[in-house]
Amino acid sequence: MTAPARRLLEAARELVERGEATITGGFVGQPDRRAEPSAVPRPPARSVATGAPELHILAASRSVLLGGDPLPLTRLEFDLLMHLVAHPRRVFTRLQLLTAVWGYEHTGVRTVDVHIRRLRGKVGDVPLITTVYGVGYRLADDAVVTIDRNA
Repeated sequence: MTAPARRLLEAARELVERGEATITGGFVGQPDRRAEPSAVPRPPARSVATGAPELHILAASRSVLLGGDPLPLTRLEFDLLMHLVAHPRRVFTRLQLLTAVWGYEHTGVRTVDVHIRRLRGKVGDVPLITTVYGVGYRLADDAVVTIDRNA
């Protein structure tokens, strides 16, 4: 692949990850902001145990509900969340997350910090990701997350 083609591909990927474009039929375009959100099953809005809003992952449709409301996540944010939820008590270094979620290591490890910060910002006050200082990140012990693999 030529350098200009690689830069164009990276720019398109970045637009899609930020939700500013979609890829349909091999073409990159702007998402239809007028479309109504599809009907999705709504889980209970709050966890009985903690009173915090519950995060419900619909794995097959790659969507997330926070307290019953849709939570818009980029592809990488969704993959990062799924990876942490799949390994709830394990601590991952930035390099391990780059390899597992991004699939490559040639990006700076601080990319992980940026995506973690964005994910935390989107979920607000919900305890989701714990920083293990000097090591990396893991799913918070008090995170209330359910996964529906068929929805």
